[in-house]
Amino acid sequence: MNIDKTTLGLQGRHVLVVGGSSGIGNGIAQLFRDQGAEVRVWGTRSAAADYADEKGSDLTGLAYEQVDVSDPASIDAAAGFPDGLDILVLAQGAVVYRRKEFEMETFRRVIDINLVSVMHCCTRFYPALRERQGTIIVISSIGAYKSVIGNPAYAASKAGVVGLTRTLGDAWGREGVRVNGIAPGMIATKMTAVTTENPERLQAALSTISLGRLGLPADVAHAALFLASPLASYITGQTIIVDGGRSL
Repeated sequence: MNIDKTTLGLQGRHVLVVGGSSGIGNGIAQLFRDQGAEVRVWGTRSAAADYADEKGSDLTGLAYEQVDVSDPASIDAAAGFPDGLDILVLAQGAVVYRRKEFEMETFRRVIDINLVSVMHCCTRFYPALRERQGTIIVISSIGAYKSVIGNPAYAASKAGVVGLTRTLGDAWGREGVRVNGIAPGMIATKMTAVTTENPERLQAALSTISLGRLGLPADVAHAALFLASPLASYITGQTIIVDGGRSL
């Protein structure tokens, strides 16, 4: 899809995509890079080269930094943005299957990654974003709005992120920083491979999607580009559902 770079206005913008090494985060990082932004991504591996064989990962033209968002010290030690920060995308996420999230140790770990680290990253970079009248985009899930049987930590953390987005969008919008979110449905990434690589589960999932196909990282990236652009300049505190109609 050809997108008007002038209208969407990312030329020369400075962007950080947390969780931008693969999946939805990487799709957003790639699109923002293609729209002229200078993009840094955070990932868990030691170097960008470690993702060379990762399906759905393209770090070409992206600055890479290893940061473990489950460790508060790692977030605090990450490099700053001496040239300014315009857009912060928070796409980190964890889910643990086979009912492991009913165990408190796992529950806390998922909450720490999916919710606590989001707030930590927001507060860490808020001063830089306020200086540039920037914007924050938080990736949630339609699991925030319904039961996710077998994954209580994932569901609770994503619901928490929607509430956090609403509250920060109100509080920080008054300072010129817009905060919005995206709640994707079934997107074809390694996180959903437990479903997409199982023919029976895949067919069952497709039967619940109005548009009849899985979402792609690019589908979420297009929504993120809109939220980051001047076209969304009067939107804050909102979470947009991008799920092909699955939540209907």
